[in-house]
Amino acid sequence: MGLLKICIFVQVVFMFSDEIYKYMFAALKEAEKALEENEVPVGAVVVHKNKIIGRGYNQVEKLNDATAHAEMIALTAAASFINNWRLSECEIYVTLEPCIMCTGAMLASRINRLYFAAFDPKFGACGSLYNLAEEGKYNHKIEVISGIYSEESRNLMAQFFSQHRKINGSGDTLDIKVQ
Repeated sequence: MGLLKICIFVQVVFMFSDEIYKYMFAALKEAEKALEENEVPVGAVVVHKNKIIGRGYNQVEKLNDATAHAEMIALTAAASFINNWRLSECEIYVTLEPCIMCTGAMLASRINRLYFAAFDPKFGACGSLYNLAEEGKYNHKIEVISGIYSEESRNLMAQFFSQHRKINGSGDTLDIKVQ
């Protein structure tokens, strides 16, 4: 006797509020600035009480600073705006899953919620390689929501790396996916 296995795949479509789309769109606009400056196109915005208080885009090449990621710049701008390093009443919107450094900065600054567009299987620390934001080993935990404008974010990344390979002949591969 054989067993009949029936697998049903259900695609769950999350509908986000207009506000969430608006803020992620603002992060995408920041990523476009990075693309225009030949930087990896990642953008971020920090929101406090329905107002953007910090913006950033990757500026690693421009500033010759490995820490000049979009999230770091947006977190610094937000902390300066409210004159407090504790951003516990804030949310951050990022076009690519944050790395270990940026996730650590979000945990340290007590960010309440993280929204990101596309997963980063090579450096991601919020679900891909690690899940530092939600694992509960720290004195703070960040709620993580992913997938908002993921296709648009992946398209920006693909455009950048396509141009980058043409310029320097690099054989780097792009592996950005949605989970």
